[in-house]
Amino acid sequence: MKHDDRTPAVAASGDEPQAESTFAALAAPLVEAALSHNASIHSDASPESLHQLRVALRRLRSLWWAYRPLLDKPENTRQRALYRFLADAAGRTRDWDILLELLAARHADNPADATHDVSDAASASLREARERALATSRETLVNADIRDVLHSALASTAKELNTAPERHALQKFAGKRVRAAEKSLRKRMRKASRAKRADYDMLHDVRKAGKKVRYLIEFFGPVLDDASHEHLLKRLKKMQQCFGELNDASASVALLRDNVGLFADQSDAHTALVYLKEQRKQRRREAVQLLHEA
Repeated sequence: MKHDDRTPAVAASGDEPQAESTFAALAAPLVEAALSHNASIHSDASPESLHQLRVALRRLRSLWWAYRPLLDKPENTRQRALYRFLADAAGRTRDWDILLELLAARHADNPADATHDVSDAASASLREARERALATSRETLVNADIRDVLHSALASTAKELNTAPERHALQKFAGKRVRAAEKSLRKRMRKASRAKRADYDMLHDVRKAGKKVRYLIEFFGPVLDDASHEHLLKRLKKMQQCFGELNDASASVALLRDNVGLFADQSDAHTALVYLKEQRKQRRREAVQLLHEA
């Protein structure tokens, strides 16, 4: 049976819900989704399972950010850093998957054109590197005792919120945190769109800020009092698609550059880099155009 890792709807009627008491209902399914995806990579480490594990951990990190004003600052920072560490552990293998997918897509789109193809030996070397990264990812996640870590984080944070002397109406709190995330996104979009050159770091910051806004809208959607959030969510999904493809190409260029020693024939490395740089350049143009249209 497919695991459902969607965030449960927050009550929008009846007694006004409180931010503190709602936290556990939002966090628990995210924790279980992360644990489910983590378990799956030990039996079937497919690109999709690794991707979904990373997404679940990113959502947890965003939820803890949303509740930051109500939590002990050092502990909240520590928890968010932990989720990032775990997501990066899964991401190292996922980066190899993306690189392999991009190179395979070039051949699939132009099977008769071998100009940009890499040799079978080079492809085998890349796949072997992916398997080594997977072994490292698995070891890191096992040693981190992710199940205990996530359940402990959920329990301790819920306890801190539920025993706090002050209470906050969920609707007001959610609206304020979504606006804060939107403000950060707009700031990064303006900065990136005004840059004389397309700065990859700036564009990556836009992508991360957009994800945060999207996740918060999905967390708190039912209690947000602004119907325009549904339209914004659609725009954010389009932005994420575009900026995600740019990030994939950019990360693949960096990964291949760091591993050119895997290629016995340097012409293979050059061929792969040429293609990936072409993809990065095209995705960058699309991302910048999207910023100008926003």
